[in-house]
Amino acid sequence: MTHHDEGPDRLGRADLHIHTLASDGVAGIDEILDHVEQHTDLDVIGIADHERVDAALAARALARARNSRVEVIIGEEVTTRGGHLLALFLQERVRPLQSFRATIAAVHEQGGLAIAAHPLAPYPICASGRSIRRLHADPDPRYHLDAVEAFNPTSAGRTHHARVVELADELGMAAVGGSDAHLLEAIATGYTTFPGHTAEDLRRAILEHRTGWHGEFWTFGFQVVMYGRQLRKYSRDIRDDLRGALLRTGTGRNLGYPGGHLRPPRFIGATDPGDESSFGEGEASP
Repeated sequence: MTHHDEGPDRLGRADLHIHTLASDGVAGIDEILDHVEQHTDLDVIGIADHERVDAALAARALARARNSRVEVIIGEEVTTRGGHLLALFLQERVRPLQSFRATIAAVHEQGGLAIAAHPLAPYPICASGRSIRRLHADPDPRYHLDAVEAFNPTSAGRTHHARVVELADELGMAAVGGSDAHLLEAIATGYTTFPGHTAEDLRRAILEHRTGWHGEFWTFGFQVVMYGRQLRKYSRDIRDDLRGALLRTGTGRNLGYPGGHLRPPRFIGATDPGDESSFGEGEASP
């Protein structure tokens, strides 16, 4: 595991934990890609909405169509009965509300990586140290976490940051950083460094425990601003869903990608103007 001992100029940078309008973020994929390209030096981003992957799939398609310098990883922040799990390199949505153990196995079954999101804080959304240790000792590697999110700039990440770092060192686990961004301004406030610059380089670095974490914790005022913007977003979502249902317009709340306001949602052609990929409520064709 590395922190600041390898020069950041020689390492790739990835923000593995970004939310969009499709869940509880306030920005769409086009805004996110523009912001990352113009205002950060990130090489890789992970779109990890709660319980869905449609916006992540759309973001990856749009980034490829634009020949973006930034690679998009398909992720999901999965709610389990043992806390939130950050699942990366997915092919499809992982079903929520399973046990922590079963969810890790489900991520691995589709070739993904399983990372404990903002662990150890005494909240239901955070995995406990006891469960992480128990899984780490399991003789079956299907149930092993691939990493812990050692840096998360939110209040949930701040309170137990030092303990998470100690736990990763104690167990010899990979440690990563992510912003848990719900606003554009939060992107890259937490990030992971790794040898190389591609998503595949990042995947290899996590598996080889060659990642570093970096970032700055949010202020209380910043989080208050975020909650205010989220509340306004939720109000718009309710209004748009009700309007679509009452008027039978075949539309609903904005999910943050072209075609995301349609019902059912469908991403409208990033690679081909005539191509439309139909997305379900969290599942989609790659």
